[in-house]
Amino acid sequence: MKKYIFILLSAILFGFTSCQPKVEQQTNDKNEKLVFATLFVQQAAEFKALNHQAYNIGKLRLDQILSTNKSVKKLAVVVDIDETVLDNSPFEAKSILEKSSYPMYWAEWCNLAQAESIAGAQEFLSYAAKKDVETFYISNRKVEFYDATIANLISNGFPYADSIHVLLRTTQSDKEPRRSLVKENYDIVLLFGDNLGDFSSIFDGKSTADRYALVEENKDEFGSKFIVLPNPIYGAWDAAMFFDLVVDNKDSVYKARLKSF
Repeated sequence: MKKYIFILLSAILFGFTSCQPKVEQQTNDKNEKLVFATLFVQQAAEFKALNHQAYNIGKLRLDQILSTNKSVKKLAVVVDIDETVLDNSPFEAKSILEKSSYPMYWAEWCNLAQAESIAGAQEFLSYAAKKDVETFYISNRKVEFYDATIANLISNGFPYADSIHVLLRTTQSDKEPRRSLVKENYDIVLLFGDNLGDFSSIFDGKSTADRYALVEENKDEFGSKFIVLPNPIYGAWDAAMFFDLVVDNKDSVYKARLKSF
């Protein structure tokens, strides 16, 4: 009798558990949040459209500037490199698939010199070059990637990809000293970047609230002198959410910043 009761209970228990919905195994993969952002960059036609839009605005502004230019200095545009003229989303995809993070694979990716051009970038900078407007590439890529970076720019047909016009990071990430160096001999008429620090150091090292306020104070510059490229994957906007915070679980902060109804 006990044997039959055991079999019956086992059958009931097995039937009950087998009918329960399967729960997917939770993952601690910190790169999961990058999947949709990276797919947006690589698969969304809207992303390409936004980049074309940015550089089309730049062309319109350049033509306006040239039509009234009275500067005694030579004219220049300043561009960031990563996610402004070169697309590094394959590095992000590698990080997601390998469950790794920067700086792993970054040197390997840079040295391949295979990043493709951001839509509209090469066409605009070539147009500017034909108008005798020079381009300076001010990037926080480390100077150790100098040769590979120049090779990558040249392979995409970018003008002024040389030792004078490509200014990479040496000892500091603040780009203001490098912009000041350009200003000694040039009038910078347009700046392009995916991060507010690509336009002015006033945006660097600030909280989200301070960055909001500074954007409002300088709103007339956007679309006029400052041209912003979209970058949903990374940037100072992410770090700004953790300004003055020390946390073990970033996900809790991300969710706390969500605005619901």
